[in-house]
Order: sequence, then C-alpha cells, then structure tokens
Amino acid sequence: MTLVAVWLVSGASARPNRATFDTIDVQRINIREPDGTLRMTIASRGRMPGIIVAGQETPHPDRPQAGMIFYNDEGSENGGLVFSGAMKDGKPTNLGALSFDRWRQDQTVSLSSSEEGDDRQAGLAINDRPDQPVDFPTVARLVRQPASDQRDAAIRAAGVGIAPRAFLGRTPDKASLLALRDPAGRKRLELRVAADGRATIDFLDASGHITRSLSDGSAP
Repeated sequence: MTLVAVWLVSGASARPNRATFDTIDVQRINIREPDGTLRMTIASRGRMPGIIVAGQETPHPDRPQAGMIFYNDEGSENGGLVFSGAMKDGKPTNLGALSFDRWRQDQTVSLSSSEEGDDRQAGLAINDRPDQPVDFPTVARLVRQPASDQRDAAIRAAGVGIAPRAFLGRTPDKASLLALRDPAGRKRLELRVAADGRATIDFLDASGHITRSLSDGSAP
C-alpha cells in the first residue's frame, strides 16, 4: 500500500497541470520559466509592474497604461505593448505602442500611434541609447526632486539619454515624413510629403540649417 501511495503521488506531481476556462477575469497574469524567472506580464493599468531589472523592481515614474511587458532571459524588462485612451478635457486621447529596449536600457525601436484631439501621429521610430545600463533606482529617486540643471545632469550620469536616429510616419501637421539623423540626434536628411501634396527633400548641416532642398518641379 505504501508503494502504491508513493507511485500515485509521484505520478500526479509529474503530470503537467492544465485547466480549461471559457472566460477568465483577472487584473494581472505573470508568465514565468520553470525556475521562476519572469518572462511576460499582462496587466491592467492599476496592476502594471514597475521597472524590473534582473528580478529587482523599481517604481516606474510614468506608465499610466495597460498592456504587456516583455522580459529577457535574466528577468529584465526589454520591451512591451501598451495602450490607453479616453476623453480628456472634451477631446479624445489615444495611445498604442509596441517597443523593444536595449539591454538594461530604454526603447530603441517603437511602433506607435498617438492622438490628442486634432493632433495625431503614427510611425516607426529608431533611437540610440547610451552604452551604460540605466541605474533605475537612482533615476527613480532623482525624478522626485525639483527640476534643476544639477538634477538633469545626475539623471544623464545615471545612464538616461536618447539620440533619435530615424522616424517614418505621419506627423501632427498631416505630413508623411522620413527623417534621418546623425549619431548626435541632429536631423540631416528629411523627405516630406505635406498635407497639400507638395513633396520636398531637405539636406541639413550639423546646425540644423538646410543646405540643399529639392521640391516638386525642382531641377536635381
């Protein structure tokens, strides 16, 4: 009888646990590896996690959306899908964004659509981030301090920074735009089709001044 009991217990524990539901109402789901490493979170706005790096969580300074957060093999955040939307001051607001991060840094690729009243933008953005990882606990402490040049310098020293490199999409002025920037984030080439249909190609120097411009009917 003892051997039978041991076999039954061990066999039950070896079988995978499965359940089937028609509907599940939850505020948050954590998906983990067998060793407990967090790989994805699906959550309502009120239950979204903070910034998790190597399993250590720091409160997020500004993430008022619901969605999904992705985590890499070490349990560090490396992207996500977030969304929100409501009427605000009598105007519709809406956001949807899919992004992917650099290792222990912020997003380097994002596909997003945003709307605030008549201002709408949608597109693909590519960014450079600093080589050093972000010191998220330090940044979380600094952002609660009053704004100052000293605070901003300390935040940059903690690894926060961005250099936009490319954008392709629709701008708030209803134009279609492809903007390419140098490693310092300075716009150097811009291809634009304005809301009235006029097409232009602008070349810019490091100071942001147009050095050459081509438009409809222009000679190359």
